[in-house]
Amino acid sequence: MPSPLPVLAITSGDPAGVGPDLCAALPHHPWAARLVVLGDRDMIAARVHALAPGIAVVDHAPEAVPVPGSLEVIHVPLAAPAVPGQLDAANGRYVLDILDRAIAGCKSGEFAGMVTAPVHKGIICDAGVPFSGHTEYLAEATATPLVVMMLVGGGLRVALATTHLPLKDVSAAITRPLLTETLRILDSDLRRNFGRAAPRILVAGLNPHAGEGGHMGMEEIEVITPVLDALRAEGMQLIGPLPADTLFVPHTLEKGDAVLAMFHDQGLPVLKHASFGGGVNVTLGLPIIRTSVDHGTALDLAGTGRADPGSLFAAVELAISMVAAKARA
Repeated sequence: MPSPLPVLAITSGDPAGVGPDLCAALPHHPWAARLVVLGDRDMIAARVHALAPGIAVVDHAPEAVPVPGSLEVIHVPLAAPAVPGQLDAANGRYVLDILDRAIAGCKSGEFAGMVTAPVHKGIICDAGVPFSGHTEYLAEATATPLVVMMLVGGGLRVALATTHLPLKDVSAAITRPLLTETLRILDSDLRRNFGRAAPRILVAGLNPHAGEGGHMGMEEIEVITPVLDALRAEGMQLIGPLPADTLFVPHTLEKGDAVLAMFHDQGLPVLKHASFGGGVNVTLGLPIIRTSVDHGTALDLAGTGRADPGSLFAAVELAISMVAAKARA
């Protein structure tokens, strides 16, 4: 009889990076879910044998009862042999094959959600596939017009109005339609996947001192405040725009369930300081649940046994809690 626990897909990421190492640590922890690693079986087995001897690598069989202390794998074959620490563009397509298999399983209901190990964007692009990141790839694969990146850790939830943009382009990107839809997605996901019946969202201003009444910029007056006023009239609980330099203090943070920062380096340095090694990247707005580690491939650590699985463990725990919240909603 299959396990009654929810099944989560764990993508093993770039085979040259620490993703397979982190997956090798998963059987050491008791999870309230059935974890299935996606990747090349032989490569994963070799990494497990080197780093976690005694852990059995078995093929995932949905109808079978999981064996405690084993690592279940769905085989996705490598294009070329993988060496820890040595990137190879020949395996760029393989990394996307893993993602495609996880996405298909989430869409079909085979998986309750997916957790992603790190990939190397440059190698995928070198393989001839334009790739700007997991978030954008998942949005396209699920036909989602807008997704929102949120990092969770250290007691914080920080979402971003804009993500990987040069600073000079941020102001023009923050439009009333974008900010409106971003806040709708954040509010909806906090309700559906985080169990917040009436989410309180702290919204940062863009400029120093939130514009200082227009003396340090007009974006707060012309864009941010009108959007917040309109959404408050619909019933959303929005606080701001707040100066970013005083938003991230305890007595302000305790007033909210999440923060919306206007750009990448406005919010994420604070969160990563609070949660380094244990932060989680969440993609909001998707029809599926997806969490991820908040770090890169760490090529210098691959195959050494020194990679810290803390962020992957936190990503799995958060995905499990999101699945449970969604089921209760």
